[in-house]
Amino acid sequence: AGRLPPANAVREEELLNYFSYDYTDAADTQEPFSITTELGKTPWNHQTQLLHVGLKGYVPPAMDSTAANLVFLVDVSGSMNSPDKLGLLKSSINLMAQQLDADDTVSLVVYAGSSGIVLEPTGGDQHRKIDQALSRLSAGGSTNGAQGIELAYQLASEHFKEDGVNRVILATDGDFNVGIDDVEELKALIARKRDSGIALTTLGFGTGNYNDHLMEQLADVGNGAYAYIDTLSEARKVLVDELQATLLTIASDVKIQIEFNPAVVSEYRLIGYSNRQLANEDFNNDRVDAGEIGAGHTVTALYEIALRGDGGERHSPSRYGRRDKPGMDEPADASLMDEIAELRLRC
Repeated sequence: AGRLPPANAVREEELLNYFSYDYTDAADTQEPFSITTELGKTPWNHQTQLLHVGLKGYVPPAMDSTAANLVFLVDVSGSMNSPDKLGLLKSSINLMAQQLDADDTVSLVVYAGSSGIVLEPTGGDQHRKIDQALSRLSAGGSTNGAQGIELAYQLASEHFKEDGVNRVILATDGDFNVGIDDVEELKALIARKRDSGIALTTLGFGTGNYNDHLMEQLADVGNGAYAYIDTLSEARKVLVDELQATLLTIASDVKIQIEFNPAVVSEYRLIGYSNRQLANEDFNNDRVDAGEIGAGHTVTALYEIALRGDGGERHSPSRYGRRDKPGMDEPADASLMDEIAELRLRC
């Protein structure tokens, strides 16, 4: 529309990871990730450097033979009555269904004031039947998203494919206003379901009352992916070109940690990922949930770092800690041993 979005509406990590990067392919299952790094000047601050870290997941050669059990959970509430919502949603699912074959199964569950099954599990090669089910969808009523999620997971569980892809795909504008209205309760429900091996992917449509934050949270808790679709070309990117990365998970609870040498790097900041950062002690704790990486999926991160001597530091120098040598925490001046703290006032 010719306008910039509000600054706090942009998640930097999603902006960075939207684009395709020419990362080296991962070698094999023994090394399921390739790592690319690059260092250069920060465009907006010539006193700091940007460290670019890129990962790419392995693509199994037998991936095309992996059967998928997909349950589409479609919002048909009144708020979806728009060409850029339910209309685009139908076209997007149809586009994805064209990539499936007889080994795959597709189900269609709808929810509004009540929920129901529109398409029982159907072979992925029955494109006409899938298209006819989609064409019958119409919007109307309030939104009972929680009831729909329960029904979708039940259907996915009944037709679970061992060693296959089992996933509920929630397609909505995210306007949950009936049913479970406590976000934490809804997330807890989805977290319980993921333990059964069924992941949740969320696809967002439309503007206005669109709840982007909730959509991202639900996909994160459900061990799935999240994408916002505003055009058919975007649907093709997510559901056709990147279908492998969207559906087939090659690594679960992936955690990435980087430690900078304090003798060289005086300060650093990770750009974005503010709601995905882990406490240091959680890195080695397998009970703490983390992110999933799909086949061929790439992850890109940028760190802005201040090298010692370049003058790019933004924090006040430490009075007590010796940050010039790794692992050294004792005061730089022994005469400060009797001090508890230093109070600073700036005006």
